[in-house]
Amino acid sequence: MTAVAKETIYIDVDDEITNIIDKVRGSDKKIIALVLPKRAAVLQSIVNMKLLKRTADNEAKKVVLITSEAGLLPLAGAVGLHVAKNLQSKPAIPTAPTATQAPEPQISEDELEEAAPSEPVDKSKTVGELSGAAAVGAAVSSDEDDEPIELDDPEPAAAAGTSGTKKAAKKGDKKIKIPNFDKFRLWLMLGGAAIILLAVGIYLALFAMPKAKITIKTDSTTVNANIPFTASTTATTLDADKKIVPAERKETKKTNTQKVAATGQKNNGAKATGTVKMSTQVCGSFTTPSSVPSGTGVSANGHTYITQETASFSPGSISGGCVNFSSNDVSITAQNPGAAYNTGSSTFTVAGRSDVSATGSASGGTDAIVKVVSQADVDSAKQKLAESNSQTAEDELAKNLEKDTMIALKDTFNVGDPEVTTTPNVGDEASEVTVTSTTKYSMLGVNKDDLKKLVTENAKTQIDTSKQSILDDGLADASYVIQGDKNAAQVKITVQSIVKAGPQLDAEGIKKEIAGKKKGETKSIIEARPGIKDVTVDYSPFWVGKTPKKTSKITIVFDTPNDNKKP
Repeated sequence: MTAVAKETIYIDVDDEITNIIDKVRGSDKKIIALVLPKRAAVLQSIVNMKLLKRTADNEAKKVVLITSEAGLLPLAGAVGLHVAKNLQSKPAIPTAPTATQAPEPQISEDELEEAAPSEPVDKSKTVGELSGAAAVGAAVSSDEDDEPIELDDPEPAAAAGTSGTKKAAKKGDKKIKIPNFDKFRLWLMLGGAAIILLAVGIYLALFAMPKAKITIKTDSTTVNANIPFTASTTATTLDADKKIVPAERKETKKTNTQKVAATGQKNNGAKATGTVKMSTQVCGSFTTPSSVPSGTGVSANGHTYITQETASFSPGSISGGCVNFSSNDVSITAQNPGAAYNTGSSTFTVAGRSDVSATGSASGGTDAIVKVVSQADVDSAKQKLAESNSQTAEDELAKNLEKDTMIALKDTFNVGDPEVTTTPNVGDEASEVTVTSTTKYSMLGVNKDDLKKLVTENAKTQIDTSKQSILDDGLADASYVIQGDKNAAQVKITVQSIVKAGPQLDAEGIKKEIAGKKKGETKSIIEARPGIKDVTVDYSPFWVGKTPKKTSKITIVFDTPNDNKKP
């Protein structure tokens, strides 16, 4: 099969001019048919057309644009590129947009003969027919569109040597600068990011950040509620007459482990040993003194030794009517190990026998000091465990009570006796001790609604209910005095709170009414309500000029000018 001198290249809608130029340069054919997609924006630029034409000329290649886009024809004509409606149409250079440009010639017969020298070229045939004629053999498929096309260079529009031709040549000789599309993409992405950031900023500034604080000063009054009641864990309903409020006691256990360094010391050296001889005197009688039993303590120089045998007395000399008695040599062993128990000849006192004294010595004691667990080490670990668990347990119990619509009485918080285990035990040789403590905690809570009834009913006896109503029961800041055993089933308690009374103001209703209103209108709407003395409207941030539309962004504070102190 004879090799064809034409190649068909299909251009994608996303291809840039640099990609198209690379494809033209990369082709080894002389005639190249560029099949353009619809709306081929890349070649709707005269600059890109000139770049394509210049590349074709530099590479000594003929380019035919296969397109029916009317908008591309003047541009192709301006730069002298051939155009065909399809691969079966005859290529031609379209009319240039200026009147000075002469019609471009059709593809020359000489060019077509160069593309397929072995066969005559029929100028009446289409591009597709010319492409098919270049291939020899019956096996060539009818789908092969990329057959060779050869084109003549366009003839000059004016006579040689004219001034118009010279100017056109000079203009064509100018070097065309290829745009930096990577830089363009970078600026495009940066611009997109800036737009997104601007949109987010506008949203935050106009919707998320604006807040309003409305302080409403009323002619409200406060009354002190001081009510004794009984919190009962056995009651199920409120007894208003007896002031018995249902209560609940919640419990929790905390087990924790604490390690501390052992600080105790123990001497594992040898104990000093020796002997003593005891003596005593009996006057006015010849009765033999009782023996000193084995295991009796004898002391000298602040150290105690234990006798290892019984001391029996025998009479000796007599002087002045008194008989002197002395014992056998008695073995002694130091009470504790250590070289400090080594002593030369010394006088010893005998425990429980003031009438007996002893003399002797001890030696052989040595020192071998090791670390052991002391009781102080255990107590220190227990203290650390109690401190770490106590606050956690108190917060947990209070949360659990409040979750059940109870008021947590934190003064009833109770810490049980911890169950403590130590490893190793006190006195054991070790460098550290691990203390594990399990402690039970409890707290009492009372029914919130029931206690509120007691407080508001008490407050109503102190106000004119025809003109005022209870605005705030004060239980959020109330104090409680516990009386008696806080762990009993019934606990005596006194609640002390400051109750606010005044004109009935619906905070949520006010928020809905002023939402989205300007500052002046917001003040006017609130001041129109009865019992209002003054209104202060504060917006934040500084650029906010009206009340937010979302009621969740509005905070209303009722200011009572004559608030009393807590009782």
